[in-house]
Amino acid sequence: MTRIALPTNEQISAASRPVVDAVTKQLKMTPNLFRIMALSPNALSGWAGLQGALAKTLDAKLRDGIALAVSQVNGCQYCLSAHSYVASNLANIDDDEIRLNRAGRSGTPKTAAAVAFAKKLMETHGKVGDDDLHAVRAAGFTDANIVEIIALSAQFLLTNFVNNAFDTEIDFPVVDVAID
Repeated sequence: MTRIALPTNEQISAASRPVVDAVTKQLKMTPNLFRIMALSPNALSGWAGLQGALAKTLDAKLRDGIALAVSQVNGCQYCLSAHSYVASNLANIDDDEIRLNRAGRSGTPKTAAAVAFAKKLMETHGKVGDDDLHAVRAAGFTDANIVEIIALSAQFLLTNFVNNAFDTEIDFPVVDVAID
């Protein structure tokens, strides 16, 4: 059960409204995560600035794969449900690839390197080894791309923490944290 009162549409502040409206337009619903984040216009706009800039990096399927790997490590059922929905319905990623991404793997070698790196980044709290950096570089990622993978992982970590802290009610098709 959610540990925070979700604001209604009418209770969302004017300062948070532009970001919430943009998310609502894209998803055709206002996810509970954004209702919670709207309580702090500064936190919401900080997230939105990071998300907006990082949406121009790498490609959508790779960003979704990173989101799934990070959310799996952090045990965030809300984010796993939301990102599985987005990956399947907006990015056209099939169920097998979604399962692989959650485990830090992929059917595509370059994606596999990125999601494995993101997974290791979360597991080690950023203290990856030389071999981890070598593997992601060997797959064709530049150091700038590696910084982007780290930044994306941090963006997803933020939403994982918000949802895990408040036990946000899931408003997407529910995905179990355990991988089949």
